[in-house]
Amino acid sequence: MEDRLLALLADRNSGVVVALKKDGRPQLSNVSYTFDPDRRLIRVSITEGRAKTKNLRRDSRVSFYVSAPNFRSYVVAEGEADLTPVTTAPDDATADELVEVYRAIAGEHPDWDEYRAAMAADERLVLRIPVTHVYGMA
Repeated sequence: MEDRLLALLADRNSGVVVALKKDGRPQLSNVSYTFDPDRRLIRVSITEGRAKTKNLRRDSRVSFYVSAPNFRSYVVAEGEADLTPVTTAPDDATADELVEVYRAIAGEHPDWDEYRAAMAADERLVLRIPVTHVYGMA
Protein backbone atom coordinates (compact mmCIF):
# COMPACT_ATOMS: atom_id res chain seq x y z
CA MET A 1 0.00 0.00 0.00
CA GLU A 2 2.80 2.46 0.88
CA ASP A 3 4.32 2.02 -2.59
CA ARG A 4 1.04 3.06 -4.24
CA LEU A 5 0.74 6.10 -1.98
CA LEU A 6 4.31 7.18 -2.75
CA ALA A 7 3.62 6.64 -6.46
CA LEU A 8 0.63 9.00 -6.22
CA LEU A 9 2.83 11.57 -4.50
CA ALA A 10 5.44 11.22 -7.26
CA ASP A 11 2.83 11.44 -10.03
CA ARG A 12 1.45 14.86 -9.08
CA ASN A 13 2.94 18.34 -8.69
CA SER A 14 0.14 20.23 -6.90
CA GLY A 15 -0.59 19.68 -3.24
CA VAL A 16 -1.46 21.28 0.07
CA VAL A 17 0.99 22.15 2.84
CA VAL A 18 -0.65 21.76 6.24
CA ALA A 19 1.11 23.66 9.02
CA LEU A 20 -0.08 24.44 12.54
CA LYS A 21 -1.16 27.89 13.65
CA LYS A 22 -0.40 29.22 17.15
CA ASP A 23 -3.83 28.10 18.35
CA GLY A 24 -3.23 24.55 17.04
CA ARG A 25 -5.65 24.73 14.15
CA PRO A 26 -4.37 23.74 10.70
CA GLN A 27 -3.21 26.36 8.22
CA LEU A 28 -3.40 25.12 4.62
CA SER A 29 -1.63 26.43 1.52
CA ASN A 30 -1.98 25.23 -2.07
CA VAL A 31 1.48 24.79 -3.63
CA SER A 32 3.38 23.30 -6.54
CA TYR A 33 5.97 20.75 -5.47
CA THR A 34 8.42 18.12 -6.52
CA PHE A 35 8.90 14.73 -4.87
CA ASP A 36 12.03 12.60 -5.07
CA PRO A 37 10.93 9.04 -4.28
CA ASP A 38 14.49 7.77 -3.82
CA ARG A 39 15.12 10.35 -1.08
CA ARG A 40 11.46 10.42 0.07
CA LEU A 41 11.76 14.20 -0.12
CA ILE A 42 9.12 16.81 -1.00
CA ARG A 43 10.43 20.27 -1.98
CA VAL A 44 8.42 23.47 -2.32
CA SER A 45 9.40 27.06 -3.13
CA ILE A 46 7.98 29.33 -0.43
CA THR A 47 8.32 32.99 0.58
CA GLU A 48 9.75 34.42 3.79
CA GLY A 49 7.15 36.29 5.84
CA ARG A 50 4.13 34.25 4.73
CA ALA A 51 1.89 32.49 7.24
CA LYS A 52 3.06 28.98 6.34
CA THR A 53 6.71 29.96 6.69
CA LYS A 54 6.13 31.60 10.07
CA ASN A 55 4.09 28.64 11.28
CA LEU A 56 6.69 26.11 10.12
CA ARG A 57 9.48 28.07 11.81
CA ARG A 58 7.52 27.94 15.08
CA ASP A 59 6.41 24.29 14.79
CA SER A 60 8.13 22.11 12.20
CA ARG A 61 5.48 19.38 12.16
CA VAL A 62 3.99 19.33 8.69
CA SER A 63 1.54 17.29 6.66
CA PHE A 64 1.26 17.36 2.89
CA TYR A 65 -1.97 16.41 1.10
CA VAL A 66 -2.26 15.32 -2.54
CA SER A 67 -5.33 13.98 -4.32
CA ALA A 68 -5.65 12.11 -7.59
CA PRO A 69 -7.60 13.78 -10.42
CA ASN A 70 -10.62 11.59 -9.59
CA PHE A 71 -10.55 12.94 -5.99
CA ARG A 72 -11.08 9.39 -4.67
CA SER A 73 -7.44 8.51 -4.18
CA TYR A 74 -5.28 10.64 -1.93
CA VAL A 75 -2.10 10.59 0.09
CA VAL A 76 -1.05 12.46 3.20
CA ALA A 77 2.70 12.61 3.77
CA GLU A 78 4.01 13.61 7.17
CA GLY A 79 7.39 14.86 8.30
CA GLU A 80 9.36 17.66 9.92
CA ALA A 81 9.87 20.82 7.88
CA ASP A 82 13.44 21.72 6.97
CA LEU A 83 13.74 25.31 5.73
CA THR A 84 16.72 26.48 3.71
CA PRO A 85 18.15 29.94 4.30
CA VAL A 86 16.35 32.72 2.43
CA THR A 87 18.00 33.39 -0.92
CA THR A 88 19.81 36.71 -0.79
CA ALA A 89 21.78 36.56 -4.04
CA PRO A 90 21.10 35.10 -7.48
CA ASP A 91 24.11 32.80 -7.15
CA ASP A 92 23.70 31.45 -3.61
CA ALA A 93 22.99 27.83 -2.69
CA THR A 94 19.28 28.46 -2.08
CA ALA A 95 18.90 30.04 -5.53
CA ASP A 96 20.57 26.95 -7.00
CA GLU A 97 18.10 24.70 -5.20
CA LEU A 98 15.16 26.86 -6.28
CA VAL A 99 16.30 26.32 -9.88
CA GLU A 100 16.31 22.56 -9.25
CA VAL A 101 12.79 22.73 -7.81
CA TYR A 102 11.52 24.83 -10.72
CA ARG A 103 13.04 22.46 -13.29
CA ALA A 104 11.50 19.42 -11.61
CA ILE A 105 8.05 21.03 -11.63
CA ALA A 106 7.95 23.04 -14.85
CA GLY A 107 11.04 22.35 -16.96
CA GLU A 108 13.28 25.05 -18.33
CA HIS A 109 12.74 28.74 -17.61
CA PRO A 110 13.18 31.19 -20.54
CA ASP A 111 15.59 33.40 -18.55
CA TRP A 112 17.40 31.86 -15.58
CA ASP A 113 19.18 35.09 -14.66
CA GLU A 114 15.81 36.84 -14.38
CA TYR A 115 14.40 33.92 -12.37
CA ARG A 116 17.33 33.89 -9.93
CA ALA A 117 17.09 37.67 -9.41
CA ALA A 118 13.34 37.38 -8.78
CA MET A 119 13.90 34.62 -6.18
CA ALA A 120 16.27 36.88 -4.24
CA ALA A 121 13.95 39.90 -4.56
CA ASP A 122 10.96 37.80 -3.38
CA GLU A 123 12.94 36.37 -0.42
CA ARG A 124 12.27 32.82 -1.52
CA LEU A 125 13.47 29.67 0.21
CA VAL A 126 12.91 25.95 -0.11
CA LEU A 127 10.66 23.96 2.20
CA ARG A 128 11.99 20.41 2.37
CA ILE A 129 9.79 17.70 3.84
CA PRO A 130 11.57 14.40 4.45
CA VAL A 131 8.61 11.99 4.39
CA THR A 132 8.53 9.81 7.48
CA HIS A 133 4.97 8.49 7.25
CA VAL A 134 2.23 8.25 4.63
CA TYR A 135 -1.41 7.26 4.76
CA GLY A 136 -4.38 7.55 2.45
CA MET A 137 -6.19 5.63 -0.24
CA ALA A 138 -4.58 4.69 -3.53
